[in-house]
Amino acid sequence: MYGGKRIAKEYYINNSIRSDRVLVIDENGKQMGVLLTKDAVNHALERSLDLVEVSPAANPPVCKIMDYGKHKYKLTRQERNAKKQSKVKASIQKTKEIKFKTRTAENELDWKLKQVKKFLSKGNKVRISVLFRGREITHPELGMNVLKTVKDSLLDEAVLESPPGLSGNILAMTLMPATKKKNKRIKDA
Repeated sequence: MYGGKRIAKEYYINNSIRSDRVLVIDENGKQMGVLLTKDAVNHALERSLDLVEVSPAANPPVCKIMDYGKHKYKLTRQERNAKKQSKVKASIQKTKEIKFKTRTAENELDWKLKQVKKFLSKGNKVRISVLFRGREITHPELGMNVLKTVKDSLLDEAVLESPPGLSGNILAMTLMPATKKKNKRIKDA
């Protein structure tokens, strides 16, 4: 019990409740009716619980008899679980990038494809980019051929998130890990 101290910003408990009369709900969720605050606090203390103001804007304010320590503990657990869930989702959303050149050698292409597969297996998105140097930009089909080779070798592991697009001297596409829910496979691009 917390003897009238205001613990959280949202809640007034026990003797810190400012209203003279409050609508009281017991620990089972049943309405006890409108009572004087002093009487409601006494009811709560008799049961070794706290009177917590849950809706101060109502007329009269709504108070609930509960164990405030347990209530606060549940709220902190929910916040922790929400943070864990958001961290898990954030880790899935990372985007890795693998850069190719228009004249990438076969062994380098194989090595980079292994890296792409590794990133996809960890649940990361992968941005495949082809860098044009000098006059290579006049032959964008060379970059498209590299992207097509990558695309063809990753048919089962990846889903196309964004199609190939030219931005400056970089031709890029983004891949996501393939899931059973996705209908749009990489070969659709």
